[in-house]
Amino acid sequence: MTLKLHTHREYLELMEELTQHDKRYYDDNRPTISDYEYDRKLHLLIQYEKEHPDQIDPNSPTQRVAEAPTEGFVQKAHKTPMLSLANTYSEKEVEDFIHRVHKLLEKEKVDFCAELKMDGTAISLRYEKGKLLHALTRGNGRMGDDVTANIKTIHAVPLTLKGSFPESVEIRGEVYMSLAIFRALNAAREEEGFEPFANPRNSAAGSLKLLDPGEVTKRKLQIVCYGISEDLSSALTQGELLEQIKTWGLPVSSPKHRAICHDLKEIMHFAEKIHQERDALPFEIDGIVIKVNDLKAHALLGATGKIPRFAVAYKFAPEQAMTKINDIVVQVGRSGVLTPVAELAPVLLAGSTITRATLHNQEEIVRKDLRIGDWVWIEKGGDVIPKVTAVDLKKRARDSKPWHMPEHCPICKAVVIQQEGEVAVRCPNPHCVGQRMRSLLYFASKQAMNIEHLGEKVIEQLVEKGLVSRASDLYLLDEASLLQLDGFKEKSARNLLKSIAASRQCLLSRFIMGLGIKYVGTETAELLAEEFRDLDTLMKAQADDLVAIEGIGEKTALAIADYFHHKDHREEIQRLRTHGVQPQPLKKKMASHPFGGKTFVLTGALAHYTRDKATCCIKERGGHVSGSVSKKTDYVLAGEDPGSKYDKAKKLGIQILSEAEFTQML
Repeated sequence: MTLKLHTHREYLELMEELTQHDKRYYDDNRPTISDYEYDRKLHLLIQYEKEHPDQIDPNSPTQRVAEAPTEGFVQKAHKTPMLSLANTYSEKEVEDFIHRVHKLLEKEKVDFCAELKMDGTAISLRYEKGKLLHALTRGNGRMGDDVTANIKTIHAVPLTLKGSFPESVEIRGEVYMSLAIFRALNAAREEEGFEPFANPRNSAAGSLKLLDPGEVTKRKLQIVCYGISEDLSSALTQGELLEQIKTWGLPVSSPKHRAICHDLKEIMHFAEKIHQERDALPFEIDGIVIKVNDLKAHALLGATGKIPRFAVAYKFAPEQAMTKINDIVVQVGRSGVLTPVAELAPVLLAGSTITRATLHNQEEIVRKDLRIGDWVWIEKGGDVIPKVTAVDLKKRARDSKPWHMPEHCPICKAVVIQQEGEVAVRCPNPHCVGQRMRSLLYFASKQAMNIEHLGEKVIEQLVEKGLVSRASDLYLLDEASLLQLDGFKEKSARNLLKSIAASRQCLLSRFIMGLGIKYVGTETAELLAEEFRDLDTLMKAQADDLVAIEGIGEKTALAIADYFHHKDHREEIQRLRTHGVQPQPLKKKMASHPFGGKTFVLTGALAHYTRDKATCCIKERGGHVSGSVSKKTDYVLAGEDPGSKYDKAKKLGIQILSEAEFTQML
C-alpha cells in the first residue's frame, strides 16, 4: 500500500473505499479487511487532511461515526455524544499521546488508567432514578438505535441500580460475545447454510440488531462497563469510577486487567503483560485503552471532532504468517452443507503449527480471490481458529485458475444444490456417507451423547468397513468388530464399548441434542426436556405446542415438529430404544444428589472447570444454573475475581462454595 496520498483524487478514492468498509463493518457485520488494514488506510486519510485542511470532505470517515440507523429500531438521542477512540499501534504513538496530554494540561506528572480494549460493540445505558430507561447503540455518535429489549436479555444488566446513584446517569459499556459461544454459533450457522460471522465483535453487534429478543437470549451476550457520560463528584479518578459503577450492580473489568501507570514504561509493561495473556482469555480483546486517570482533566482536555483527547487505544498488531495453499478440499457437513477448506503448507503461528483453515463458502473464496497455489497471509487473534486474510498477488503463478465449488458432492457424487437466499451449497442426498459420518460424530460429541474414544478417525473406519451407517448401529458393535480397526487393541476396544454402554443411560436433553434437529442447540434441547419430560410426549407435540414455549421461535418449532413426524427419524429412534438407549429427564436421574432442585450462580474464573463444564456438572445432578443472584439462589460457586455476584450473595447470606468444596460435593 502507498505510504502517502499525493492528490485530492487519491484522497476521494480512499475516502469512498473506507466508507464502503464502514458499511460492511457497522451495518452488514461482514468486514472484508482486518482492523489493522483499515486503520492503516485511515491513517493515510488523516495524514492528508492534516496537510490539506481546506480539502477535508464533510463525508470523510474522520468526520463522523459510521454506524447507520437500523430498520425496525427507534432512534433516540444520547445525553452526551458517544465518541470514538483514536487508534495507535506503536510505542512512539503512545508516547506522542502522553506528550500531548502533558502539554495541554501543563503538568509534569499525569497518571493514566490502562484497561482492556474489549472487541465488542459500544452501548449506552440510561438510568433515571435508578431504573433502566433505555439502552442505545453508538449509532452516529449523537443518535443510536434503541435496543432496550435486547439488552434486557443480558442478565448482568440490572433493571434497577443498587446503592447510592445519581438521579440521571448514562453508563457506557461494551457488549461482547465469549469465544465459546461465538464458535458454537458459527458452527450452527454454517450447518444451516448461513454466512458465518467474521468475528465475535460482529456476532455481538448482529445479535443486538435482531428484532426477536428470544433469539438474542440464545446468543448469551455479556457486557462490561467502563464509564459514564456526566461528572460524578463521588469519583475523582477513572479507577474510582469503575469501582463506583460496580457498586451499582454493573460488571466492570477485573482489577487484574487494569493498572494505574505513571509513565510510558509502565503503560507498555502493562500492554505486554496483557498481550501475553491474550490467548488465554475467554473473550476477544484487540489491545488496551489508556485514559487520563483524573476525571476532572477529561473536561479540560475535551475532544477534537469525534475523538476525545483524554484517551487513546493501543491496539495489538495481528499475529500473521505467510504460507502456501497446497489444495482446497471440500468437507460435507451433517446437513449436507459443503465447506471448502484450505490445505496449507505447515506454518508456525501464535505457538501452534497451522496446516488447515476453513474458507467457509464459495462467496468468501471469490471475494478474497483465493486459488490453489497462492501464497496467503493467515491471521490469528484472540480466537484459536486461523483465517486466511489476504493473498500476495505478486507471488501468484501465471497459470493459476479461479477455484469453483464442485457441481457434484465429493463423497456421494450427487448433483449439489443452492437454495435461494443461502450462500451454502448442499448435497441433497440424505443417504450421503459424508453426511452420515458428520451426524455420527455430532451424535457422539460431548454436548450430545458424550461417547468417549469415538472420534473422527474411528468413525471414518467404522463407516468405511460397513460396521456403522447410523447411530443405532453403534450399540450393536462388539469387541471382534472393533479389533478390525487400525490401531485398536483389546484395551482400546473395551474402553470404547464401555463408553458406548454408558451412553445408553443418557439425559433426555443430551439425546435430543444428538438427534441433530435443525436450529436446536443446547439451550433449546434443555427447554424441550424440561417442558415435555419424556420422549414420547415430545414426539407427539405439534408446532403450535412448541411455539408456545418461551424461548422457542416459529422456525425452530416447525423444524422440531417436522423432524419427529418424519418416518425415517421415528424408526431410528425406535431402533435406539430397542438397543437399550433410555433417555431420562434430568431430575429423575439425579434426584438423590445434593444438587437436586438447587439453584446455582457461577462467578469468577475457575481453575479446573470451564463455565460450560461446571454448568453441565450441576445440571446432570438435577441442579439449575441462573445468571443472577436472588433470594431463590441456593449456592454461589466462586472462582478467582468473583465480582458483584459474590458481594450480593454475602449480603443475602447465600452459601458460597469454593472450587474445592464444589468438587467434593460432586
